[in-house]
Amino acid sequence: MEVPAPAEAGSSVEPEAAWPDESAEAQFLAEARERGEPVTSAPTPTAEPEVPEPDPAGPAPELDALVARLPPAVRETLDELFRARFVRVTRLPRKTLTAAKG
Repeated sequence: MEVPAPAEAGSSVEPEAAWPDESAEAQFLAEARERGEPVTSAPTPTAEPEVPEPDPAGPAPELDALVARLPPAVRETLDELFRARFVRVTRLPRKTLTAAKG
């Protein structure tokens, strides 16, 4: 009886799994229906009406004022973990912020 050689470090023993194609997905769903499992299709994103971006209420606040609003412990942790430095204030479009939620 032969013993397989151990896999080298960093190499994967299993080949990468291929993503199923449309026919495999349809077959899986048909089998699930036959077993009586509830099968629902993936929700399709609904198109929301485009809302015009309101004009900013004024100029962006000063960087020092915003940094001062952070608790000292948060500033120290950011500096310790990430060496984060605040360099500018930028307004982001509302669409960018709502897309990140989803």
